[in-house]
Amino acid sequence: MEFRSFLIKYAEIGVKGKNKYIFEDALVKQINIALKKDVGQFKVYREVGRIYVDVFDDYDDDDVIQALKKVFGIVGICPLVKIEDNGWEELKEQVISYMRQVYGNKELTFKVNARRARKNYEKTSVEINMDMGEAILDAFPRYSVDVHHPEVLLNIEIRNHINIYSETIPGLGGMPTGTAGKAMLLLSGGIDSPVAGYMIARRGVQLEAVYFHAPPYTSERAKQKVLDLAKVIASYAGPIKINVVNFADVQVYIYENCPHEELTIIMKRVMYKIAEHFARERGCLGLVTGESIGQVSSQTMESLAVINNVCTMPVYRPVAAFDKQDIIDIAVRIGTYDISIQPFEDCCTTFVAKHPVTKPTLKAIEKSEKKLEGIDELIREAIENTEVITVQ
Repeated sequence: MEFRSFLIKYAEIGVKGKNKYIFEDALVKQINIALKKDVGQFKVYREVGRIYVDVFDDYDDDDVIQALKKVFGIVGICPLVKIEDNGWEELKEQVISYMRQVYGNKELTFKVNARRARKNYEKTSVEINMDMGEAILDAFPRYSVDVHHPEVLLNIEIRNHINIYSETIPGLGGMPTGTAGKAMLLLSGGIDSPVAGYMIARRGVQLEAVYFHAPPYTSERAKQKVLDLAKVIASYAGPIKINVVNFADVQVYIYENCPHEELTIIMKRVMYKIAEHFARERGCLGLVTGESIGQVSSQTMESLAVINNVCTMPVYRPVAAFDKQDIIDIAVRIGTYDISIQPFEDCCTTFVAKHPVTKPTLKAIEKSEKKLEGIDELIREAIENTEVITVQ
């Protein structure tokens, strides 16, 4: 059956009280953006407690559904038949036609679930459930009613028009992009940071990103790998501006002047400083990283505390409590995993000590950093020569 309309269900937005319309408008905006890519003529609009998508001309149901399945804030996509109220007899005919086209005359269990937003309708919800159930049983002798665990839950909504639907395709949930401010993602070519970006964006946060590139120690393929990861995240979160920082001179300088077991900690503290510079410049409210507690030496509680000390902004770590397999599972689901495992190393894996410190102290790290008299100038040059790339 070809559907011309889709009911969009949301969850958290419904409890936003007097501000609900702000979130609904944001969701409508994101749906419009998503559908413009792959769908022909369409209309997105909202009524009280409902958002609808009507599609016109030739289109593919799958294209519409796949586009909507990437919009944060949607918990369910319901292909529906929308009809005018021309009386009970016509409604029965429409419902029986719907069941015939969608399910045929095979054996199945069903339940009718009627809701009346318009209380002046000629039948109550209970009467609709009973009378429509009887009409369906008369039309399809192989059907049976199961009010507890039906295979088909037939929804009939009596509003200004009448909605008929029985399928709810799961969406991503979360909150519409842009409803929770902006954050700066420290994006590498690994598995974790793209997942962290996806997860924070799912909460309505708009993303920018910083990528630390270190030619000739890292190749252009490593850079392209990160841009490809950003494109996948952008397919969910919208366009992302990537600040590509040439970090090679800074890394070499740290390598030549600091104890090697402290390299990663000091390097990350400088990365955070640079990321925070861009975050403040672009109106971000915090940094986002893919760090997971205890996963590597620079992600022990002691290491994270020392690294974090260099920041004045909040640092959000969405995967902090996740096992590696948890993160991999999400990466596979969102489409970043196969890109992340490509064998092109980033700057974080190029200068790695054989025996990195796992329990650094702030006093020891700051003592080592005093040897970096020329670091501020190198940071300034890295910021000034940053390449900005926007991915869609």
